[in-house]
Amino acid sequence: MKFIPHEYQKFIIDKIINTKKILVALDMGLGKTVSTLSALDYLIFDSLEVNKVLIIAPLRVASWTWEEEITKFDHLKYLEISKIIGSEDKRIKALNKESILYTINRENVVWLIGYYLKNKLTWPFDTIVIDESSSFKSHSSKRFKALKKVCQIANRVIELTGTPAPNSLMDLWSQVYLLDEGKRLGRTITLYRQMYFYPKIANGNIVYKYELKKGSEEIIYNKLSDIMVSLKAIDHLKLPDKVIKYIKLEMPEDVKKKYQELERNYILTIDKQNITALSAGVVTNKLLQMANGQVYDEFKNVIKIHDLKIEALIDLIELNQDKPILVFYAFKHDLSHLLSKLDKYKPKQLLSDLDIKEWNLGHIRLMLCHPASMGHGINLQSGGNIIVWYGLTWSLELYQQANARLYRQGQNKPVYIYHLITKDTVDEDVIKRLESKEQGQDMLIEALKARINKVKRQ
Repeated sequence: MKFIPHEYQKFIIDKIINTKKILVALDMGLGKTVSTLSALDYLIFDSLEVNKVLIIAPLRVASWTWEEEITKFDHLKYLEISKIIGSEDKRIKALNKESILYTINRENVVWLIGYYLKNKLTWPFDTIVIDESSSFKSHSSKRFKALKKVCQIANRVIELTGTPAPNSLMDLWSQVYLLDEGKRLGRTITLYRQMYFYPKIANGNIVYKYELKKGSEEIIYNKLSDIMVSLKAIDHLKLPDKVIKYIKLEMPEDVKKKYQELERNYILTIDKQNITALSAGVVTNKLLQMANGQVYDEFKNVIKIHDLKIEALIDLIELNQDKPILVFYAFKHDLSHLLSKLDKYKPKQLLSDLDIKEWNLGHIRLMLCHPASMGHGINLQSGGNIIVWYGLTWSLELYQQANARLYRQGQNKPVYIYHLITKDTVDEDVIKRLESKEQGQDMLIEALKARINKVKRQ
């Protein structure tokens, strides 16, 4: 098809062309891949500034999304792509293939850089694209330490993300360092912390949580204004309605008592099988499992608790007749339960690029997915407009990314997002945290403690 860029996409393309090292933080659905490819197309064939591009991305994005965008738009047809994916032999073969663009999954970045160092080969890529740069937010990770060596010698570095600081502005330091070697936010993470944060929760010299100093957020973003572009979808796209629905399910009294016993005591016995939680974090996940209907015992055996969510999901499937539905589950036993109970609806798991294609063609009625596998770069908006959260995630980033697989540019129907919530359980706490955009399991644990204290007083 012909690419007719939005005004904001023209701005992004020009900004990438004119800024050699840049962080592009585009909200989900704004088309960061095609904008980046359009800029690269100009830099390769018109201005002749770029010769060889390395694109680092999550595995499915590296193997599918970038190639899909190239084949989709007429103006990108001269771009060639080689995928450094698979076994070591396949990766080396792909490296030696004559091409312009090379994609690699982020797990193999350390191997790639080590390959050139070990064999005393010249680094061949003058441009590095880091798709979802927040995956390099850890300054102590091997992938960050390896990548910073080659980012220093690359002529261009383009970082792409929907969430540059998914948990806090602390996550920005490593990403910005890859662009400017510490020029803007400090040469070390320690200096960055000292300048813009203070210890909120600490025990002696051990700091468990940092908090931004007053006014620091504005200062940080001002320092990045020349190398960072940030746009939100709500300001630039006219998307159809997003309809959020909550279906609340009442546990029978005997089930509720079992739930509250585990909640209070961190231990529960059902049919002589013990369910034990050693900490508040573990008990939170155990309670989420119970809210879904099943729970692991201490030997990883699955114990059935109830079928409330399965029954509610079946009602939704029947109500929507033949409409495709995307179902998000939380635990492996959720998946097994769903596959066994929904057999007549021929559920499919999203396991490959072919599954994505089949879904977008409308050939799959029921797709079962874990939100952690449904993040960046997967376009499913052509295949349906209904999401059901069978099992909730406490991660705001995963929640937003998963919903954005359908609610994004190209969707032409209202998107319905259903949440199956077991009443008087940690499900309700998760929803409150997601609605308020509070992040992290620690927020959930605090809510759990408050709920336990309330139950004890009763």
